[in-house]
Amino acid sequence: MSSGPGYRSLHASGELLRRRDAALERLACCQLCPRRCGVNRLAGEQGFCRTGRQAMVSAAHPHFGEESVLVGRGGSGTIFFANCNLGCVFCQNYEISHLGEGEEVSAATLAAMMVRLGQQGCHNINLVTPSHVVAQILEALPLAIEGGLSVPLVYNTSGYDEVETLRLLEGIVDIYMPDFKFWSSASSHRFAKAADYPEKVRQAIGEMHRQVGDLVVNNEGLAEYGLLVRHLIMPEGLAETREILGFLAKNISPHTYVNVMDQYRPCFQAGNFPPLDRMLLPEEYRQAGLTRLEQRDFTAMLRGLGVV
Repeated sequence: MSSGPGYRSLHASGELLRRRDAALERLACCQLCPRRCGVNRLAGEQGFCRTGRQAMVSAAHPHFGEESVLVGRGGSGTIFFANCNLGCVFCQNYEISHLGEGEEVSAATLAAMMVRLGQQGCHNINLVTPSHVVAQILEALPLAIEGGLSVPLVYNTSGYDEVETLRLLEGIVDIYMPDFKFWSSASSHRFAKAADYPEKVRQAIGEMHRQVGDLVVNNEGLAEYGLLVRHLIMPEGLAETREILGFLAKNISPHTYVNVMDQYRPCFQAGNFPPLDRMLLPEEYRQAGLTRLEQRDFTAMLRGLGVV
């Protein structure tokens, strides 16, 4: 597997343009994500994600608050897409993901954002909440490549992705960074309006790992390619945390790079959905045997949780 971005060679061969066209065709009766709304987004119709023909972007800038393997010295070149295909009642970015704060951008404008971030010295292009705008990203990417883009692409997702869509990204995305939010269908139905989330995220992470494997970090401490999973511990959610981490160890890889996060706070509508109406208690995090640091010793993490 190459340590550099593969999208440039795919563009040179014409394969990237084929993938772009295939993704755009899926917008005519939208099947990009597990919602499969079936609306004609090419004609401006909107489904669950409230996004039509053009992607909406709320911000694009170097970000220094991501995982250290993405940030380095130059930061992660983060592009925040507005709207989302999940409906999390506790969303910490609800102004963007639920209220749709952002502006529609053309493929040329999105490409220019990518190129500018690369020129500013960002180590990667970090596509945040991309599941519903995969077609628009692939439409912009050839233009960005022609503009000189050559840094890795990070697919920073909720994990609610369709495997068929992810296959269009093989050899294009260098670093997959999915959330794994819930293990149970009851939780995902109540808190994210997606009872099939656990099944879909397991399938999606399996496909992501098939494409890029375990995370590879270079001598400078920067991620080059591979899988990085995020999991946010939520109030009274330790049982689901155990299941999620056990799945990753047994079904994906015991070397999975996992960032277990403790910064849950009730946002958006969480006050109406106990137990998510309170902060995570320190003892809940300590019960997991974890620290606040990014978890690189997965075996020790699993022992702390009683998984192994």
